Amino acid sequence: MPKLIADLAIMMLTAAVVAVVFKRFKLPLVLGYILAGFLVGPFMPYFFTVEDTGSIETWSEIGIIVLMFCLGLEFNLHKLLSVGKTAIVTAFTVVVGMLLVGYLVGQLLGWGMMNSLFLGGMMSMSSTTIIIKAFDEFGVTKERFAQLVFGTLVIEDIAGIFMMIVLATVSVSKSISGGALALKLGIMIVYLAIWLILGIFVLPTILRRAAAFMNDEVLLILSLGICFGMVMLAEHLGFSSALGAFMSGSLLAGTIHAERIEHLTSGIKDLFGAVFFLSVGMLLDPAMIVKYALPILIITAFTICGMLFMSTLGFLLSGQPFHIAVKCGCSLAQVGEFAFIIASLGQSLGVTKPYLYPIIVAVSIITTLTTPFFIKNSEKIYLLAIRLIPKRVQEAFRYNRESSADREQDRDWAGFLKRFFRVTAVYGILMTGVSLAISYLVRPFVLGLPLAPAYGNAICVFLCFVGIGLFIRPMLDMHSTEFTTLWVKDRGNRIPLVTLTVLRFMLIAMIVFFTLQSMLRIRAVWLLLFIVAALFLIYKSGWMASAYISVETRFLANLNERLLQREEEAGEQNTEWLDETLLVDELVCSEASSGRTLKQLNWGKLFSVNVIKVIRGRKHHLMPSGSVCLEEGDRVIVIGKPEDIRSFHLRFNLDQSRELKTLRRFIEAQPDDAAGLACFALPVDRESKLNGVTIRESHLREDYDCMILGLQRDRLPILQPDVNLTIQRKDLVWVLTTGDMAEKLLLKEI
Repeated sequence: MPKLIADLAIMMLTAAVVAVVFKRFKLPLVLGYILAGFLVGPFMPYFFTVEDTGSIETWSEIGIIVLMFCLGLEFNLHKLLSVGKTAIVTAFTVVVGMLLVGYLVGQLLGWGMMNSLFLGGMMSMSSTTIIIKAFDEFGVTKERFAQLVFGTLVIEDIAGIFMMIVLATVSVSKSISGGALALKLGIMIVYLAIWLILGIFVLPTILRRAAAFMNDEVLLILSLGICFGMVMLAEHLGFSSALGAFMSGSLLAGTIHAERIEHLTSGIKDLFGAVFFLSVGMLLDPAMIVKYALPILIITAFTICGMLFMSTLGFLLSGQPFHIAVKCGCSLAQVGEFAFIIASLGQSLGVTKPYLYPIIVAVSIITTLTTPFFIKNSEKIYLLAIRLIPKRVQEAFRYNRESSADREQDRDWAGFLKRFFRVTAVYGILMTGVSLAISYLVRPFVLGLPLAPAYGNAICVFLCFVGIGLFIRPMLDMHSTEFTTLWVKDRGNRIPLVTLTVLRFMLIAMIVFFTLQSMLRIRAVWLLLFIVAALFLIYKSGWMASAYISVETRFLANLNERLLQREEEAGEQNTEWLDETLLVDELVCSEASSGRTLKQLNWGKLFSVNVIKVIRGRKHHLMPSGSVCLEEGDRVIVIGKPEDIRSFHLRFNLDQSRELKTLRRFIEAQPDDAAGLACFALPVDRESKLNGVTIRESHLREDYDCMILGLQRDRLPILQPDVNLTIQRKDLVWVLTTGDMAEKLLLKEI
C-alpha cells in the first residue's frame, strides 16, 4: 500500500478524534487540526508518524489554493463597495502599522531583514474564523461594531494578497527597491483589472449559455478547472498561486452559480483546509518553542497591544466613536490563519529561518485563546482607556470628526474631481490593458499568420484603434451631470474643465502612441498628430458609441447577475421602470431663448433633456421637431433623468425646491380634452420589424413621431441611446408618442 494512503488514514483519523474533543469543549477547530498535526508529526515520536512528508507538502499547497479560492467565493465587487471607508481606513492603518511593528520587533530580536518583514506580515492579519466564532458565542453578530469588524476583515484579506506579492518581490531581490516594487504592483493592478473585466464579461455569459448542461458534477469540475487554470496563469505571470486562486473565486462569486459552487466545494475546502492546518501542526517543534519561549512571549505581547492600538486608531481615524473603536480593536487582537500562508510562502521561497514557522503558530494559539477574553471585557477596557487617555487627545478626535463633517467646501468641484480621477483611472487601465493585449498576445499571433508583415501590423493598428476607441467617449465624460453643472454655473469654470478634458484626450493619445511606436518602430512626431486626428474621428463616430453601450450593458448584466436574479425571484423586477425614472419639468421661454429653434438651442447635447411639448396659448405642439422656433412666453415641457434636470435648473435659475412629476404622473395628469402623450414599451421578438436594426434605421421618429426614451436589455436600462445602437431580440424599446400614433404603432405590429 502506498505510504501516502497510510499517512492520510493516520492524519484524518487523528484529526477526527481531536475535532470531536474540541467541539465538545467549544474550542476552535483550527487549533484542533494544528494539535492533530503535531501528534502525527516528526516531533512526536510516541504516536503514529507520517512518513511521506513530500506528498503531504503538495497536498498542503493544494489546501492553500482551495482555501484562497473559497475565500474569493465569499468576496465580490459589491461586497467591497458595501464595506465603506471605515473598513478601508482601518484595514490600511492596521496592516501598515503592524507591518512596521513586526519589522521593528524582528530587528529588536536580532533577526535579519527578510525574517523581520515576514514577521510583520504575519502579525498584521487577524483571524476571520476565530472572530466569527467568538461573535456567535457572545451573540453580538448583528451589532454595529461587529459589522464594522467584518468589513475590515474583508479588506484585510485583500490586503494580504497584495502583501504576499510585495513580500515575494522583495524576496527575489533580497532588498527593497522602490522602483521595482512600484513596477511590480503597477503591473499586478493592470493584470487584476484585465482579469476582472474579461472574467466578468466572458465567464457569466459562458456559464449562462451552458446552464442546461451544468449539473453538480460538471459545475464542480469546471469551477476547480477555472481555479487551477487561474493559478497556472498567475504563476506564469510571476504572481503567487494564492492570488490566482483568490481571483478565480471572486470572479465566480458574481455569477448566479456562486451559492451552488460554495455548497459543492465546501467538502473539498474542509478536506484540504484540514490537511493544510495539519501540515502546520507537523512543523510544530516543542524544543524550538522552549528554545524561543522569550521571543514568543515578546511577539505575543506586541501583537495584542499593537493590534489593540492600531485597530482602535484606524476606527477613530475613519470617524467612529471612541467606544465603538475600542470594542472593534478588542475583537481584532490576534494572529489569524492567513499568517500560516505567509509563513509557508517564506519557507517555499527559502528566505525565512525554520524557527519562524513554529513561533508564529505558538503566537497564533496564544492570541486565539485570549480573543474571547478581550471581546468579553471590551467594555472594561474602554472604561480603563477613558481614564488613561488625556482629555485633550479625546477632544482632538471628537473635534476632527465634527469639523470634517461641517467643513465648508465646493461640493460641485469635489464631486467632479472625485468622478474625474475615478473615471480616468478605470478607463486608463482598460486602455492600457487593451494595448498590452494587442502588443503581447494578438500581434505575435497575427505576425505568425501567412501574411506580409505590413498587413499584419495594419491589422494590429486597426484593432488598437477599435479596442481603445470603445472607451474614448465614456472616458472624456463631457456630458456627465457634474461636468454640465460646473459648465453652466460659472463661466470661470470652463477653462479648467476644457483643460482637464484636453489632458484626458492627450493621455489617450499617449497610450496609443507608445503602443504603435513599440509595434511599428516609428519615432516621428507626425505619428502623434495622426493619432490625435484618428481619435477625434473615432470620438465623433456614433457606431463606436453604440458598440460601447452594448459592451457596457453586457458587462453590467454579468456584474449584477446575482442581484438581478434575486430581484426577479422576489418579484421586485418589472418592466415599468422608465416612466417612473424620468422626470418632467417646465420652462417659460424668456426673451433670450425666443426666436431660436430647438435645434439651435441644442438642449439635448448640453443638458441631456428632450423637449416633448411646447404650449403656445391654447395650442399644444406635441413631440416638436428641431425646426420649431420658440416665442417668448411659450411653455416648454422637457424630460430627463433627475441629475440632468438639476443641471437644467441651474442653467435657467429655476426653483429647485419645487416638486417634479415623473413621466407616468405627468401623462396621467393630462386633462381629457388636451392633446395627450402615451408612453409604453415595445417588446422585440424574433419576428419584430425592430429586431436587428439600428434606432436610426427603425424610422420610428420619422414615421410615427416617436421618441425612443431608452431600451431595457438583460433587465438593465439604456437611457438616451445613440441612434446607431442596434436593437436586439428580447429588448424592450420604450417610446413616447401621441395617442394617435400609438394606435398606428399597434396596428402595424411594430
